Amino acid sequence: MYKKFENYLVDTLNSPAKKKKILWGTLIAFIFAVALIPTKLVLAKMLPGKNNDTYTVYIDLANGSSIEQTRQVSECVVNVLQKEPEALDTEVFLGTGSPLDFAGLIKGSHFKNSENVAEVVVNLTKKHHRNEPSYMMVQRLRPVILKECGNIYPQTNIKFIEPPAGPPTMAAIVAEIYGNKAEGIRHLAGRVEGVFQKTDGLVDIDIMQDEIYDKFEVRVNTDKISKSGLDVKHVNDILYLAFEGMGVAVKNSQSATDQIPIFLTLTPEGKKFSSRDKNAIDMKLASLTLLNQMGMMVPITEVVEIVPVKSNPMIISKDLHQMTNVLAETDMVSQVYPLMAARNTILDTFSDEYEITKTGLFNLQLVDKKTKEIYELKWDGEMKVTLDTFRDLGGAFIAALVLIFLLMVVYYKSFVLSGIVLLGSFLSIIGVIVGHGIVDLFTADTFFLTATSLIGFIALIGISSRNSLLLIDFTKSLMHDKGMHKTEAIAYATATRAKPIFLTAAAIILASTLLASDAVFGGLGVSLIFGTISAVIASLLVVPVLIHNSDLERHFNFRERKAVSIMEP
Repeated sequence: MYKKFENYLVDTLNSPAKKKKILWGTLIAFIFAVALIPTKLVLAKMLPGKNNDTYTVYIDLANGSSIEQTRQVSECVVNVLQKEPEALDTEVFLGTGSPLDFAGLIKGSHFKNSENVAEVVVNLTKKHHRNEPSYMMVQRLRPVILKECGNIYPQTNIKFIEPPAGPPTMAAIVAEIYGNKAEGIRHLAGRVEGVFQKTDGLVDIDIMQDEIYDKFEVRVNTDKISKSGLDVKHVNDILYLAFEGMGVAVKNSQSATDQIPIFLTLTPEGKKFSSRDKNAIDMKLASLTLLNQMGMMVPITEVVEIVPVKSNPMIISKDLHQMTNVLAETDMVSQVYPLMAARNTILDTFSDEYEITKTGLFNLQLVDKKTKEIYELKWDGEMKVTLDTFRDLGGAFIAALVLIFLLMVVYYKSFVLSGIVLLGSFLSIIGVIVGHGIVDLFTADTFFLTATSLIGFIALIGISSRNSLLLIDFTKSLMHDKGMHKTEAIAYATATRAKPIFLTAAAIILASTLLASDAVFGGLGVSLIFGTISAVIASLLVVPVLIHNSDLERHFNFRERKAVSIMEP
């Protein structure tokens, strides 16, 4: 078998036409592989979805919504989730965040403390006992829950949060909007949210800011209180006691070491208002009375004023600059492509109000045409982590190639041979990219080119370089020690080294099959499998042709002499 391969190589190396076919075929394969990325046949993403045993549903109603409204939406969500056979149980946290987990730590779940928020934690059966991964379940349930529960009350926002597979980020895509005027930031954020709503692939869209809504403020009139024979503290206490509750006395017990406080408040039904207007508040407060110094009962409404006011929204800042965030998650797609689509839409449609200037790679500067206020739109989230990671891994790959090249130059004292080793290592990228495209055809969801894929590609450099080095060194030994000519030496060296190259490749491929089925490290496994196949082909076909095209006699200081048998020592 190896003798046939040796004869084939001799025939190929002696034929300029066949050598050109191999080189042109390699170039076409490289161009085809690289073209798979811009044509979106192979999609890039930081990390794929992770199959978790739990996920959380965040429920946000409009600011000012009651706890009963939040409960109603939460119960609707739970009713849908309980129909899932693979959902073991659900836990509802009304008015607060769930116990802190990895995702909640980044998204600020522990700061939630208002009546218009809730979280529903869903626990699933173990991933080995179900066919549907958690991220596919979320993708399937999201439109169902939004249709049934998202329209119960206006401005209801329901988001599905899964534990991140990699570096934690606030969201897949985060648009940070900076400016000096809160009204301008709010207006621009609303327009960006509208663009996200119309961009394919983006879900769970939200603005990280409070809505401005109408509310009523109860103000104590100190003049009326003094004239009524009451005390300001007593008025404040009765208002707080009625709607928030407080301890009014204590009880001693032989079974308790401390005094037991007696907590007093209105019943849940007693706290409810019949409608959202001033008359409803007057009627409720009129039922609260206080005994004054003359022994007369004074209604609370006689000493307080109910004033309609606007809510006071929270001010968000970063690095001492006022800003807000527009958040969006991706629905089983990469972050890069929806961001580019949204950015292009912003450039095309926002010019009616703003003068837009590109800053950096993706960021934008917007100047209001009327007020001349300057706003900055910066992209963050998993998108930024993806770009930073691919940039850093690309830099590491280039650094590895440069170091290999310099070491080879020192070792061989030849730029040509060092370049051949370098090129042989780089050709494994053909298998990495094409392999992702092939696997994507046989998987239910998209198989992305991820950060772990690039790690596998970098790891292949050493394997590919070693194969090329062994071929060159063996060829040099045959020419110096055995007196063989270039063509015969290259063919014999390649055929002889084919067996250990195949065995090494088989070991890598078989070991990598365990990684290929993993949700996070599948890209690493696929890169090692298909990249190794590409590296073997490059080592046994392309590298011999490149070596043969170089002036080995000059590089090795070869002088023709009588050849001896290979079998002789």
